[in-house]
Amino acid sequence: MAVNTIDAKMLSKMFLAGAKNLEVKKEYINELNVFPVPDGDTGTNMTLTIMSAAREVAALGDEPELMQLAKAISSGSLRGARGNSGVILSQLFRGFCKVIGEQQEISVKILSKAVEKAVESAYKAVMKPKEGTILTVAKGISVKAAELSNTEDMDYFLETVITYGEEVLAKTPEMLPVLKQAGVVDSGGQGLIEVLKGALMAFRGQEIDLSFVAESTGKPVVADSQAVDTADIKYGYCTEFIIMLSKTFNIKHEMDFKAFLESIGDSIVVVADDDIVKVHVHTNDPGLAIQRALKYGALSNMKIDNMRLEHQEKLFKEAEKKENTIEETATQKDVGFISVSIGEGLNEILTDLGVDVIIEGGQTMNPSTEDILSAIEKVNAKTVFIFPNNKNIILAANQAQTLVDNKKIIVIPTKNIPQGITAIINYMPDLSDEENEQTMLSEISNVKTGQVTYAVRDTVIDEKTIHENDIMGIGDHGILAVGKEIAETTIEMVEEMIGDDEVELISIYYGQDVKEEDAKALSAQIGKLYSECDVELQFGGQPIYYYVISAE
Repeated sequence: MAVNTIDAKMLSKMFLAGAKNLEVKKEYINELNVFPVPDGDTGTNMTLTIMSAAREVAALGDEPELMQLAKAISSGSLRGARGNSGVILSQLFRGFCKVIGEQQEISVKILSKAVEKAVESAYKAVMKPKEGTILTVAKGISVKAAELSNTEDMDYFLETVITYGEEVLAKTPEMLPVLKQAGVVDSGGQGLIEVLKGALMAFRGQEIDLSFVAESTGKPVVADSQAVDTADIKYGYCTEFIIMLSKTFNIKHEMDFKAFLESIGDSIVVVADDDIVKVHVHTNDPGLAIQRALKYGALSNMKIDNMRLEHQEKLFKEAEKKENTIEETATQKDVGFISVSIGEGLNEILTDLGVDVIIEGGQTMNPSTEDILSAIEKVNAKTVFIFPNNKNIILAANQAQTLVDNKKIIVIPTKNIPQGITAIINYMPDLSDEENEQTMLSEISNVKTGQVTYAVRDTVIDEKTIHENDIMGIGDHGILAVGKEIAETTIEMVEEMIGDDEVELISIYYGQDVKEEDAKALSAQIGKLYSECDVELQFGGQPIYYYVISAE
């Protein structure tokens, strides 16, 4: 007998199964990234995004309502969104949930409308949508869903739209030449298909095949719990919960609530989104925070950890240090800076330039929207400039920007750390925020950059044959050089990067795996090649990339 509708209980199972199927295919999806760099991350970002939502869905229990479920999926994925692929996935979910959250049960016709809204929301989130990506796959699914909206058989509908989505995915290499050269389909599109396949399996009562999990080469970082002195922890309970608002929660309510939390603890994050508020505080009396929160609505996702018992001293000290920095600056300053960075040397450079908060993040450590919101909260300034320093983090920063209304947030779309450094250097206190924004945008457009790393697999891209473990020099718009030696490949990359252009400054940041003497020798060689411009060498300490180089 055909099933014609989906209720909240079934949709919850389908969503969790979709998340699980994506998780087990994560490494496979990472392998589909076009550039064969060791930090390919689409599968990782999409998994972290959907798992953030999955935790909120699982917390609803076995009998959720569709409205609750929609809010959990939308809010969870929004907060956990990482990287372009993760942000787009979160927007697909958000648009989808706007439709289903208003229903009692889901028919094919409603599901078709929800998919259409999902695609509309995702396309709006991207300033310059590119075909041959996850957006194209989602749009194809939406088109097929609209064609089948008059059918009543839910199983037939789901199977048919997913099959068509796979057909569209298979065509993505014909839409993006770079995919064809690399011999892969779009990784984000593949991730979306895996989510839908997992959902269909749950609908049919099937189990997810966990045997597909690829082997991971990463090693977990284990903290030394014996080194913790619990007496140093000022506030012992890490308290987190979500308020399901039952009445208006405006800016005044938010500031009053934050002020109360500051009176009983520290490490405070309060983020309002539609009719929920995410709360985090370190306190010695979680009950006080909970009692005050109950004035605004019911609570869910409650979590209280005894940090003394769990030896989380390092986490606490970092939060306490940052809070003390804010407390020392009692008067709100006009402008603050947030920068994404990775590497001891680069972090120090950015701090010296006046960055207030550094978010640790790279390709496989893309900060989430929640991470960026938390950083914004720590900057005691009227206007906050954010430098993502990675093209894969810009969307998450833009998404965080839309969720803040008590500070002016300006995202400068820096695609790498050299661009971020250039933007910060060109900040002028006597100019307006808008004038500084335009100046920064103008200056970063003059920066040419290149990064040197190694290949993790064989491929052909940008008409260059690349073998596993080859050294690659990657420029702003593709592969510039491929070779066997780091120094030779780096110099070739610099020559291709600069071309016939006149440059005044070449900055070289060497990574954690490069010896200082080797970096100095390379700098001297580049200095001879470009004797008419300044060549600066600095320790960046970045992992994976031997050198990050800019010319301007």
